[in-house]
Amino acid sequence: MATAASISSAAVVLPLPLPSTSPGHACSTMLQSLSRNNIFSPGAMKNASALSKCRRKVATTKRSVTMQFLAQAIATETYSDAKLATEEPILLRAIRGERVERPPIWMMRQAGRYMKVYQDLCTKYPSFRERSENSDLAVEVSLQPWKAFQPDGVILFSDILTPLTGMSIPFDIVPGKGPIIYKTILTEEDVSEVTELNPVEAVPYVGEALSTLRAEVGNAAAVLGFVGAPFTLASYIVEGGSSKHFTKIKKLAFGTPRVLHGLLQKLAKAITTYVRYQADSGAQAVQIFDSWATHLSPVDFEEFSLPYLKQIVKAVKSTHPDLPIILYASGSGALLERLAASGADVISVDWTVDMSEARKRLGHDIAVQGNVDPAALFGPKDFITNRINDTVSKAGSHKHILNLGHGVLVGTPEENVAHFFQVSKSIRY
Repeated sequence: MATAASISSAAVVLPLPLPSTSPGHACSTMLQSLSRNNIFSPGAMKNASALSKCRRKVATTKRSVTMQFLAQAIATETYSDAKLATEEPILLRAIRGERVERPPIWMMRQAGRYMKVYQDLCTKYPSFRERSENSDLAVEVSLQPWKAFQPDGVILFSDILTPLTGMSIPFDIVPGKGPIIYKTILTEEDVSEVTELNPVEAVPYVGEALSTLRAEVGNAAAVLGFVGAPFTLASYIVEGGSSKHFTKIKKLAFGTPRVLHGLLQKLAKAITTYVRYQADSGAQAVQIFDSWATHLSPVDFEEFSLPYLKQIVKAVKSTHPDLPIILYASGSGALLERLAASGADVISVDWTVDMSEARKRLGHDIAVQGNVDPAALFGPKDFITNRINDTVSKAGSHKHILNLGHGVLVGTPEENVAHFFQVSKSIRY
């Protein structure tokens, strides 16, 4: 930003012409005429007093014009800076359907194991929960890709299981094994022991990290929060961790659905509270991950997932109507229309669905996100470029957020991630 001092030092050497209507313009013209024609006649000398007054008027007018120039320059620069500071991030504008010059870009799991700086941090802080539940560390990790690639979305480094400890559901994330739930929930009695989430008390570091990220990023990018959907969280809780076939939760769903619905209802209420807390703390959009819902048949999705997604979206919109909600479920090709029925503002499409087909099925009134195959980033740069252009051309210039169809894979070359961002941000509609 140009300061008053820098503008002033530049202004004193500017040849500022006097406006023709200024008080000193006539005097200036008179002096210049005398000088050019070397007129020093007795008649002219009689005007010495008038000429002296003219000189003073010229000097005063020049000073006035210079100060006007300074004021205009500072005002223009200040207005420009203010516009940059107040204009909303391109990601939010795109979601609303405003005309944007290019697709906004961010990546799921853009902060993580493929980055050397993150690997170095893990050496010093080997516990995932320490890295994600210490607000300073969470901010540091969240900003690593921001500093490296300048994405249009900066997502909080956290985990979908984070709020469970505030609901009396202890868990850990064990290297090599993943999430471990220490007390599975299988009965109505188990469900009754699940407590109400109070994010301020249970996960204050989440709010602190989001507030810091907003201060760090400003409006240069959108700060994104995220949560797990009720069915996906319930899958971990009932299965005791990750699962391949989800037999335990399906047995619960089909054998004693009342128990599962009781758990899902408590989770829906907690997640609603958690989304609001993230928004109040600084998140400008929130993504809901329903990663395991696609293991349900369409009819079971409509019973055990969709009603709770609708409940969350409706409740959040009642208090935060302008908060964009993004919904993602991997392998969701068979469920796209049902995902849209949730009321979410954005449907994140995975790479198994052609983006042009997704657009036809979802329509252009709802925003879409995605959907380059994460494995494409292992290819040569020209291949990556072609995949980016293909996705953008099929998505169109209206309500599209460019992203991967899933998270960045471990081992992805950082230079290819950098190329992805560079190419994406150079696109113009």
